[in-house]
Amino acid sequence: MLIREATAEDWPAIWPFFHEIVAAGETFTFPLDLGEADGQDWWLVKPPSRAVVAVADDGTVLGTAKMNRNHMGNGSHIASASYMVDPRHSGKGVGRALCQYSLDWARESGYRAMQFNAVVETNVAAVGLYRSLGFEILGTLPEGFDHPAKGFVGLHIMHRAL
Repeated sequence: MLIREATAEDWPAIWPFFHEIVAAGETFTFPLDLGEADGQDWWLVKPPSRAVVAVADDGTVLGTAKMNRNHMGNGSHIASASYMVDPRHSGKGVGRALCQYSLDWARESGYRAMQFNAVVETNVAAVGLYRSLGFEILGTLPEGFDHPAKGFVGLHIMHRAL
């Protein structure tokens, strides 16, 4: 697996699973009816932020991540990131590789920590992954997310020093 900079040419491969994940409404706070153009604008961020893709040896896009500063001004030393793995390729270490890549990027870019603002508590795979990579839950916003099957569930704020 190779992780490289994402380009507009990658978007046609990203959009189908991006759309599937967003429309399912289980893990992201994006609008469920987010259109393709807006999705591309939101995901393929401009420098100094970064968007990457994880690709298989045959060039298949397996997943993607975007990395950015979490806050502006005097809080701009804290990074954040978001990840999407094509469900057809879950369980193969793609999410772990993307998360580790983003941690390395943040450290090399001079950030002091990484914070995730809204990890849905029922997304146990993501919570487990982040914890295994050293993130801690700082707090949980009770009923901060309206899950389509489980109703109102919490949103974790997760943090890791770099």
